[in-house]
Parts: sequence; structure tokens; C-alpha cells
Amino acid sequence: MTLNIIFMGTPEFAVPILKSIIEAKHRILEVYTQPPQKRNRGQKMQNSPIHDFSKKLDILVNCPSNFGKNEVDHIKKLKPDLVIVVAYGKILPTDLLKSDKVLFINVHASLLPKWRGAAPIQRAIMNMDQETGVSIMKIVPKLDAGPILMQSKIKITQEINYQELSDKMSKLGAKLILDTIKLIKNDKVNFIEQNEAEATYAKKIQKTETKINWNEAADKVIAKINAFYPNPGSWFELDGIRIKIIKAKEIISKGVPGTVLDKKFTIACSKNAIQIIELKKEGKQIMTAEEFLRGNEIKIGLTLN
Repeated sequence: MTLNIIFMGTPEFAVPILKSIIEAKHRILEVYTQPPQKRNRGQKMQNSPIHDFSKKLDILVNCPSNFGKNEVDHIKKLKPDLVIVVAYGKILPTDLLKSDKVLFINVHASLLPKWRGAAPIQRAIMNMDQETGVSIMKIVPKLDAGPILMQSKIKITQEINYQELSDKMSKLGAKLILDTIKLIKNDKVNFIEQNEAEATYAKKIQKTETKINWNEAADKVIAKINAFYPNPGSWFELDGIRIKIIKAKEIISKGVPGTVLDKKFTIACSKNAIQIIELKKEGKQIMTAEEFLRGNEIKIGLTLN
């Protein structure tokens, strides 16, 4: 039995999952992704990673701005058996989900019902969770609330950042989706309802969250640095210039929060301190703290904003 599949996804996270489906010789009817958007300093229109990947393989790509009646009718005419959604960025209309002949599933980057919503990987790191994972669930009208078909866990270390964890989870999702398709083909699907009482929500990251708050504990500051790498980045200001911290480690030390404690760029937090390892000055390349200090005099006792 060959399944007719429509794939919906947008970011780099979704690419390994689509790639695994294609390499397993499953039939992709069409791909849906977000429309091209202005990105980076040049503000040039750029395709999503899924768009570029699909074009290289001559797969038909749709980028609707709005998921209206025309798109719903188009998908119904394609008569897919399975629609796979991976960080698509649009909510599917209820009319589309009502189809009895089509199974809609979502690959979600958390151990549902924990961290439903837009930023599950970042929120798990910020919360200093010990583990996270990937869930395969049936899509229902309520956000990320559908019954679960499959889950797999992955550990979160204090050192891991968003990009590293996202890459690991994407590879895990690529494996799980093939296991899921196999179950569907063999008619061995068993969905388990989520426990609503345990649901938490991973709201979208706001710009106001990205500035470092030295009045937080050092481990919390490092968690945010890791959660926001590579984008949007966690930052402080020095002489009116924004500096992103790329990598830091916790140091057992005391001082007034925000104060530079030594020549190694150790900065006091409410509990312990962080020592900067790598940073990025606005408009410059990433450099080590040692390289930065060679060209910038940072006095011990200086209070950072």
C-alpha cells in the first residue's frame, strides 16, 4: 500500500523530516510552506528552507498567504491519505480537518502535553528541563491538543543551545515519522488522549525577553543564552553598543548583579556569576572573550546594563 502524502512545513527543523520521507520512497503529492519573506539586513525576499529543498527535487510547492476555501478545495481534490505538518506556521481550517478519509498528523518538538505552542524547544531550555522530546499527534482544531501516536525522549544538558538541540530533535523526528507511516500503512495506529491537566504552553519568544537580566541566577541567565542562540540572541549593552553572548559558563562567585568581577569577563548575577566564552559585538563577527578583551578595556567593577 502506497500512501499519498502532502507535507506542510517551513523552517530548517522540518527539512530532515521531509528528506527522510522522500528517501524512504514515499509519495509526496505536494509541499506547503510559508511564502517568501524579507530576511537579514538586506531585507531580500527569501524562500523558506523547505521551499528551497523541495525545489531542488522538483516537488510542487504551494505558498499561500491565507489558507482559505480555495486551498481547502485544492487539497480535497488531491485526495491525500496523509497530511504531515512540521512547524508549518499556519493553523489548518476546521473544514479541512473534518475529512474522514484523510489523517492529519503533526510532528511537535516537545513531550506533549508539555510545551504546546510556538516555541517548545526554547521554552524547555529556558525552563532548565532535564529532558524533552518529539511527539507525533493527530491534529485537532485545538492547538497541539490532539491524541498522541508516538513519543521519544531526548536529554537536555546545561551546555546545549537551541540550534544543537533543534538539530538533534529534527533527526529524531525524521526517524519517528517513518515509524509512524509504517504503523499507518499496517493499520496499527493507536492514539492516546493527552492529559489536559498537565498541559503547558510555549508562547512565542518576545524581544523583551532577550535582554540579559543580571538579577537572575547564573544558571537561568545561561539557559536563556542557550535558548536564544543563534536567534534572536541574548544581549547586554556596553557603551551603548549591543553585545550578544554566544556562549558562557557558570562560575561560583559573588558580587553585585551586573558587575564585572575579573579580567576574564566574569559577571555577577543574583546567584553566582557567568564567565563569557564567546560573544558578538553589534556589526562584528563572533569572537572569543579573550579576543574581545584585547581590543576593549573592561574595568573590574564596571556595571553592565
